[in-house]
Amino acid sequence: MNWIYSSNDPLFQTLIGCFIIFVVIIIFTRISGLRAFAKFTAYDFAFTVAIGSIISSTLTSSTSLAHGAIAIGGLLLITLIFSYLQRKFPALSRLISNAALLLMDGNTILHENLKNARIEENQLITKLREANVLNYDQVFAVVLEATGDISVLHAADSNKNERFDKKLLSGVRKIP
Repeated sequence: MNWIYSSNDPLFQTLIGCFIIFVVIIIFTRISGLRAFAKFTAYDFAFTVAIGSIISSTLTSSTSLAHGAIAIGGLLLITLIFSYLQRKFPALSRLISNAALLLMDGNTILHENLKNARIEENQLITKLREANVLNYDQVFAVVLEATGDISVLHAADSNKNERFDKKLLSGVRKIP
């Protein structure tokens, strides 16, 4: 019966531990940069790692199912609260989530932004090739997205007759 529930399970401490670990993972992910976990925001990564860890410890240790379920429920509750708070307070969202970063402005490579994002110029050039860019004059912008993906906004030909809507760059930061 102890594998389902044990009166010794530290359920309240588990909820507090969930919150602390969640915040620590977000901080470490923000420090390591966007490219560390491409396709994940810091928030997504923290949640995924924490859930995986809880499931693993529940299935492979002496932790009871109730303890694991409370931990997962606590983590889900924390993510719901964070989601609500991010909508209510945009500053919190900026604090825990990475903002998109401009890597090229037109045909100009922003070397300081590349350095800040820990992206080498050859990685940028690879993305340009993947997007079928034939020369820098075709490029309107290259953006490192919050998920770690690199988006290349470019014209079909080098004379840039196509209209580029600058609204596509709203929320994208450019390091001075």
